[in-house]
Amino acid sequence: MKKGKVNNNVRYYRRLLDLTQEEFAEKIGVHRQTVIAIEKQKYEPSIGVVLMISSVLKEPIEKLFFFDDEVN
Repeated sequence: MKKGKVNNNVRYYRRLLDLTQEEFAEKIGVHRQTVIAIEKQKYEPSIGVVLMISSVLKEPIEKLFFFDDEVN
């Protein structure tokens, strides 16, 4: 299986819930700078953080994170 870069839709779903980066960071247990890095595709979070993101945003992981060569 060819692995592409992992991209995400975190910013889109966070904004749908009208959460600031600071509020979101607090809910998922990371610093605001980490949220910024995740949303800018600069950092791939650990599975624990991914699960927290999915829980807070109330969206399945597959909707939030995907390989860049996948079609949504």
